[in-house]
Amino acid sequence: MNKLDVFEYGRLIIDDVLFTKEHWKSFVKLNEANQNAYFDVLYNGIRFKQFVGVIQVDGLIVHIHPKADKDDSDEKWKNVLLQMLKATGRLKAKSIGDAQLKKQHLNLLEVYFEYFLREVEQLIHRGLIKKYRKETSNVKSLKGKLDFAGNIRHNLVHKERFYTTHQVYDVNHPLHQLLNLALSIIDQFSKGTKIADFCKRIIMSFPEVDPISVNLQLLSSIKLDRKSAPYERAFELAKLIILNYSPDINHGNQKMIALLFDMNELWEEYVLVQLKREVNNENSPFYKQFTIQGQTRKYIWNSNFIQPDIEIVSTTTNETFIIDTKWKRPGYSASVEDLRQIYTYARFWDAKTVMLLYPGDEAQNRKGTFKTDDYSQNTLLPTAVQQIAHMGKMGFISVFDSEKANKLNTHLGAVVLGLLFD
Repeated sequence: MNKLDVFEYGRLIIDDVLFTKEHWKSFVKLNEANQNAYFDVLYNGIRFKQFVGVIQVDGLIVHIHPKADKDDSDEKWKNVLLQMLKATGRLKAKSIGDAQLKKQHLNLLEVYFEYFLREVEQLIHRGLIKKYRKETSNVKSLKGKLDFAGNIRHNLVHKERFYTTHQVYDVNHPLHQLLNLALSIIDQFSKGTKIADFCKRIIMSFPEVDPISVNLQLLSSIKLDRKSAPYERAFELAKLIILNYSPDINHGNQKMIALLFDMNELWEEYVLVQLKREVNNENSPFYKQFTIQGQTRKYIWNSNFIQPDIEIVSTTTNETFIIDTKWKRPGYSASVEDLRQIYTYARFWDAKTVMLLYPGDEAQNRKGTFKTDDYSQNTLLPTAVQQIAHMGKMGFISVFDSEKANKLNTHLGAVVLGLLFD
């Protein structure tokens, strides 16, 4: 299996050795199937966007790593994605340890595959659940509803049989059929890897179920109840694997699977998790001083709404603060579009301070007051008016811990709150 390491906004050029014309065609099909969101297509290659992760196709694995600072070494950023996925809960903490994080060529697909296989293994050990389902077939005793037409068609000679529609209580139901499909996909893409034998053992232990054709309607129709609650992680992972298998692309000879994450969303989620962790930490100076929410919205015109990334409200003064995360490196000043965006949030949320939060060096932090000609009535002096003012900030925070090389900044929440109220 050939491996290539690239970084977001980097290029992958056809060389007819590792990355061939056929690989390029598969990448193009994947991109078209996802509204051209993943990368820009070049005549002799591709240029990646903000999506990072791993793509495997026809003997080639391409790892796309995040990298906020182009001047940093590549090795420094190679494990950031995995650490962020672990910190945000997209990977169960015990499913991957520090030893795996130190590997330079870690296959993210294998991590998720192993995570899924261990979940299925636990389900098998505790006992797979059974459900009722309807089955139409020949039986030796009359049960259920007799299908007269079918009985005449199938049992004209065999009078001792009955063609009926009846209920069966077994493990052959859509939830297990979905897990079985995910197992078959893993079996295809794990050949020659360290988890190949593990996958074979799980498949052999898993009961035979009917094949299933998956679509979004079917996935949304499967609901977990109290009995099937232990299946939650395995079910979500199965959906992740199946939906990223790209069935429309795989009609050809090349089998392809892509597991990609939007760094803008992941950065926002990581910051939100760290902020909530900080205000819930009894040893923090910010303990219980703020309530923090993500993706609150306000409607501005009919069904149209605006939605900042993070809303922070003081539990003592009830003042509101807004943070909008940006996974990019701006120039000396934020773009006009970004400034207009957070100014809109300031007005609609009546926020005392709004901040654009970027990955970077804290020495670049800047702040200023939004200039406005709007005035409001002074509640303390009814005869006077006061100018409306909102503080705007450009905040930069290091992704890495200053004391632990190549480790994420676990103090990020405290630093961000310090920036916001400085």
